[in-house]
Amino acid sequence: MALLVECPECKKRNSQKAKTCKCGFALAKFSGRVWWIEYYDHEKRLRRERIGPNKAAAEQRYREVMSARTEGRYIKKSPDATTLFRDIARWYLDLPEVMAKRSYRRDCEVVANLLRYFGDRLLQTILPATIEAYRQARLATVAPATTDREIGLLKTIFNKGVSNGKADRNPAQGVKLLRPDNARTRILSPDEYARFLAYCPANLLPIIKLAHGSAMRQDEILSLTWEKIDLREGFIKLEVEDTKGKAKRIIPLTRELLAMLKDMPRGLPGVLVFTFRSAASVQRAFATACKKAGIPYGQKTENGVIFHDLRRTCINAWRVQGHDYFRIMAVSGHKSMNIFKMYNAVSRDELQAMVNGKSE
Repeated sequence: MALLVECPECKKRNSQKAKTCKCGFALAKFSGRVWWIEYYDHEKRLRRERIGPNKAAAEQRYREVMSARTEGRYIKKSPDATTLFRDIARWYLDLPEVMAKRSYRRDCEVVANLLRYFGDRLLQTILPATIEAYRQARLATVAPATTDREIGLLKTIFNKGVSNGKADRNPAQGVKLLRPDNARTRILSPDEYARFLAYCPANLLPIIKLAHGSAMRQDEILSLTWEKIDLREGFIKLEVEDTKGKAKRIIPLTRELLAMLKDMPRGLPGVLVFTFRSAASVQRAFATACKKAGIPYGQKTENGVIFHDLRRTCINAWRVQGHDYFRIMAVSGHKSMNIFKMYNAVSRDELQAMVNGKSE
């Protein structure tokens, strides 16, 4: 098999059996080998392709070349050898079906994180071990759920690339997600919520109030446009493409929310209600307000609060008020009772009330 090893000193390509390069470098003792393949094409021209540090990938590519030559097929150069990750990532973000996603802005933010690590790498140099190294580096600063989201999107990008001829393989295919236990029970007490509002910036205030009073997700709020709001009937009407669960929802508005929305300058039907640039900017403003209000912030902080806890707080409040689960699930969009239960944190006061009630 015509596999070659690149000398790290003089860059000369040597037979894989060579123990020493002509420049004197000891190849046999060098572990960071870069592999090439060498072959003759249909016109009997000598061709070489740089594969990278993976010997198995070099062997696989050589078998593909030999098979194509034997069958008389055109030997197409692997896109993995010439394509940088930033190129396939930008191609992915420009796909019409991707741009139409409700989570497109979040995908752009995730891709930005991926580009900082993988951007200038050739696809053939991205291996499962490379992805695992990225995950470990990210875990030092972000939650496991965040790394799962990033690696999940990495898999999607490569899958799209493979199916469209932009890549030959998906190196993330065998990388398992951590799937951490995300069963949070954190809700904001009335006192915490009041303190938070006191330190909340004016442009964030209506977003917080809507999340706290409607159980809408952050993405649903940030992508909300004026034609979805029926001020006369007092509902927000979300279509299939607006929701995570891909199902229509009708969300009733409290008197406070209705008055708030009526006081806001109303734009044209397709105009966004809220003009925050991104979910990340909302998170930064949310974290700052938490700090000023003396409320711990973040999933890694003990008893810390995150934006999504506003949704949990609202759903839990509806349960405590005595609303039946079917009506709450119709508004929240939960299809599974198991998931819905994760949003209901029975407090110690509620448990104590059961005992007190029995003793009476």
